Amino acid sequence: MFSAFARWVYRLAGWKLIGPVPDIPKGIWTLAPHNSNWDFLVGVGARAETRIWIRYLAKKELFKWYSGWFFVALGGKPVDRSRATNMVDVVVDVLQQTDRLHICITPEGTRSNVQKLKTGFYYIALKSGVPLILVGVDYPRKSVILSEPMYMTGDFETDMRPIYAFFSSIQGKRKDWLKRYEETGIIG
Repeated sequence: MFSAFARWVYRLAGWKLIGPVPDIPKGIWTLAPHNSNWDFLVGVGARAETRIWIRYLAKKELFKWYSGWFFVALGGKPVDRSRATNMVDVVVDVLQQTDRLHICITPEGTRSNVQKLKTGFYYIALKSGVPLILVGVDYPRKSVILSEPMYMTGDFETDMRPIYAFFSSIQGKRKDWLKRYEETGIIG
């Protein structure tokens, strides 16, 4: 019921989904840029369009007593970013213990502008053998753009080039995103 409503609102607002919806049992949906609170609502609508239940990791501060139930009901899992935990291995273990699971991660780790992406999403995909699906939230085109599933090889530079190229083609709500890559082509 909620998914049908989310799809309706997403379409009513003029958003569309571009790219193939993968038919795979597991995926790490890597969404960027994430520099606006509106990204969450757009993402919920896009998820409804895919008709795949995609869980997501979010900072624990969102899961307050008055709002936590809402984010959990929408598939959220709180992450404590203040503690040094080995989140990569935890997510890899969960992926290896289940037959079907899709998880969304924002590789920037913040809504502030970044010059490079964090690498946890990469190592989760590499260690678990689960593909990445790149998800670009493009505001001028009112489109959520999906890549084909991408399997990581372990050659960091080679694997990251198409990831940065994909995300550099996406225009978020703010304009100066991934500036370092666009200016220099340097990864990491």
